[in-house]
Amino acid sequence: MPSDTSQSLFLYSTTVSDVGTVRSNNQDSSFAGEHLVAICDGMGGHAGGDTASTIAIRSLAHIERDDTKLDVHSCATMMETSVLAAHDAIVGKAKRERKLAGMGTTVTAVALVEGYWVLAHIGDSRAYLLRDGHLVRMTQDHSYVQHLINTGRITEAEARNHPQRNVVMRVLGDFDIDPRPDIAIRKAHAADRWLLCSDGLSGVLEDSTIQEILSTVADQGECAQQLVAMALRAGSTDNVTAVIADATLALDADAFDLPHQTPLVGGAASASLEPIADIINEPVSTAPALRSGKDSPAQRAAALTQEAHEAAVQHTVQPSTVREETGDLQEPDTGEIPVVQKRDGRLTADPNDPDVAKAIHREHDKRERISRAKVVRARILIALGIVAMLIALAGAAVGGYLWSQTQYYLGVADGQMAIYQGVPTNLFGLELSHPVERTGLDVDDLPENWRTQLDRGIVFDDLDDARAHAEQIEQESRALAQQSQDDGESSEDAKTKDTDTKGDTTDDAKSADSKSNGTKTSEQQDGGER
Repeated sequence: MPSDTSQSLFLYSTTVSDVGTVRSNNQDSSFAGEHLVAICDGMGGHAGGDTASTIAIRSLAHIERDDTKLDVHSCATMMETSVLAAHDAIVGKAKRERKLAGMGTTVTAVALVEGYWVLAHIGDSRAYLLRDGHLVRMTQDHSYVQHLINTGRITEAEARNHPQRNVVMRVLGDFDIDPRPDIAIRKAHAADRWLLCSDGLSGVLEDSTIQEILSTVADQGECAQQLVAMALRAGSTDNVTAVIADATLALDADAFDLPHQTPLVGGAASASLEPIADIINEPVSTAPALRSGKDSPAQRAAALTQEAHEAAVQHTVQPSTVREETGDLQEPDTGEIPVVQKRDGRLTADPNDPDVAKAIHREHDKRERISRAKVVRARILIALGIVAMLIALAGAAVGGYLWSQTQYYLGVADGQMAIYQGVPTNLFGLELSHPVERTGLDVDDLPENWRTQLDRGIVFDDLDDARAHAEQIEQESRALAQQSQDDGESSEDAKTKDTDTKGDTTDDAKSADSKSNGTKTSEQQDGGER
């Protein structure tokens, strides 16, 4: 579908990205070039979201250079392939670095090729097209609330405050979901204006407000600044990013003397300018900072500090071909997509390029070998750790047993008090003591308190102490037995005396009775004589 070359369109774009008033880091990434614009909203913790969105921008960046050589359908295929390559790269990195598990990103990208717009989209970032004063939302959110809207369960107004409005159903990354993007092709018109934005902007601004700003603010940079600032004033709690892209006839561009645009990189990806410059083989710059939009004194002070910092670090980076001449060349690093130098000297990171595909395969094999080596090393270390632990346990057991054999205690053996060598316990069923001397003293003959102590074991540091204590117990036992015997003999004597006393008393009584009877007989005899 080629267009009339006399009516070739020229793309001019800019981007502004701000961390916002709540988040501690910016997980959005954006790209604004002459052939490609893109917005990626990362997710997945403090480190994961910015990593995922940066990988996605790196994977798409080559289209800025390569789409000039393609037809529309080839460009559409390239965009889909690049998005899927970003997905694979994010998943691979998350598997290798578990702290990044669960990271992901949205992708919304638009390329201008042969007079047509090619749109790739997945997630809940949005692309709006302003044409002839009318605003059209060109993407549909891949979110749970959009599903509820589509099924008639809630309205657009209700979706803005729905508790699950941030739940996305399709994104790139470490999730078990379909990563294929929606692809759309649309005829480009002169004066078309695109807005690509993260949900930090579209989630708080009405479409009517967006349309008014896009329609009335002609300057791209000012338009992006106002949209981001308005989103923050409206209470956005997320990172806020806007990309503005205008289509202008090439003849008009020449008439207005528009300069060649240096591609801009915003948000998290702005920390990785060198690999992006290598991918597109031309200079890239960090995006301008938000100039205003913080309302409270603290926010304004923070904004001034941020602007000063970003102004100090905002810079342009040359591709490696230039850095090599200046001595600033470092090893090209595109994150996950390798950079390959072609025979004509140019660099490419296009996943569709056979040389890049081979490099990806080699890199994959290398990582697999490294991963297997790590697994082997880990298993060896685990085995060595287990062996060391077993040796330590064995040493502790032997040491404990040897120490136990220096101890003695009094206990019970076959019902008698005995002296044991060791300690009164066992280790994993192994008794740590054995009787060495038996005293011959029956435990049943001992008082209750001694029997209780002997059952528990009376511990001593050496054999002599054990013998001395055993002797003491025997002596006390004999003393108690003797006392018991003496008490028994005293009791018998007392019983004998009682018996003798009772016998004497009986004899006296009998004698008295005899005398009494004799007297009575005598008296009876005297009476008879009378």
